[in-house]
Amino acid sequence: MLMESVFVLSAILLVVTAFACWALNVIGLPGNWLVVALAAIYSYFMPDERRLDISVLAVIGLLALAALGEAIEFLAAALGASKAGASKRGTALALVGSLIGGVAGIFVPIPVVGQVVGPIVCASLGALAGAVLGEQWKGRDLDDSLNIGHAAFWGRLIGTLGKILVGCVMLVLIIVSLIIR
Repeated sequence: MLMESVFVLSAILLVVTAFACWALNVIGLPGNWLVVALAAIYSYFMPDERRLDISVLAVIGLLALAALGEAIEFLAAALGASKAGASKRGTALALVGSLIGGVAGIFVPIPVVGQVVGPIVCASLGALAGAVLGEQWKGRDLDDSLNIGHAAFWGRLIGTLGKILVGCVMLVLIIVSLIIR
């Protein structure tokens, strides 16, 4: 009875921690990869005969989903800026700006949804600002720089939302894996 309670608490802790790690995607941190690591550790240490186990196949599925999320985020951000003609400098500064904006967005004082909307929007604004700064530094005129910044904004926003959506699928996979044996 006591051991069964420990296994149930372990599963609950896994789900809660996985949700917390998934939330790190909002500020540009590798939350999906942390979810994979948690599931792999849980799968390794949980006895296979327990009802609340996660199979190796589920961990492999999570790994594939995390890679898909990264691909979506990278491709959306890269295609957005490169289609608009961004330079390497503009692209690099868009990345730096998006990371700074994502962290700064945590502190945006919007009631209730501020800690979710703030980092996503601020990361996208940071990408815009970084791209514009990089293109201006490169010697482009303001209109071209703003067009590239606009593309970086939308690429970052779409990429982040895609990665977050893939993370949601990962959380569902963990929950389903725990329930169905």
